[in-house]
Parts: sequence; C-alpha cells; structure tokens
Amino acid sequence: MSTEDKIRKQIAENPAILYMKGVPEAPECGFSRAAVGALAEAGIEYAYVNVLQAPFIREKLPKVSNWPTFPQLFINGELVGGSDVICEMVADGSLSKATVSTPA
Repeated sequence: MSTEDKIRKQIAENPAILYMKGVPEAPECGFSRAAVGALAEAGIEYAYVNVLQAPFIREKLPKVSNWPTFPQLFINGELVGGSDVICEMVADGSLSKATVSTPA
C-alpha cells in the first residue's frame, strides 16, 4: 500500500482524525497544542497521527490535502483545516460533536 493510499484509508476509516506534531497528551508545537485544546473544549473524539513519528505521511499529506501545514483535521472524510480554522470553528460553535458522524 502506498503512503497516499494509507492516508486516504485513515481519513476514510476515522470520523475525525488529526494529523499533528506530537500526541494529544504532549503536543510538540503550539499549533497542535491549540488544536488539541479546541477539540477537547468541543468534546470531539478523534484519532490522531503523530507526523513527527511518520515522516512519509508528513511528506505526502500536504499533497493529498492541498494544505501545507500541520496540524490538519479531517472530519467525515473532508479537510476542515489547521489550528486557526479549528479554533475559530469551535469558538463560533460550527465545529461540535454533532458535526462528526458516527458509524451506523
């Protein structure tokens, strides 16, 4: 399986997935820390990939998503955006548990 196929599979299989630097308990950059904090505030459960431990994903994901920076949040297979977008959407209420579909 190619790295691109693996990324697409992760996005398809997880209702919410965050590609970040570090892990939720110990983010390794301020933007990932802000994104994790906003998702916690919204009560959104998510899978994550530490791109610092997955260099092939870190290299390929920007080409797949057309988003150059990390973190990157995908919900229901669609790119939501990075840290600023996540924080803004949580603040205005447009990103909530209701936006994440759960498998039937």
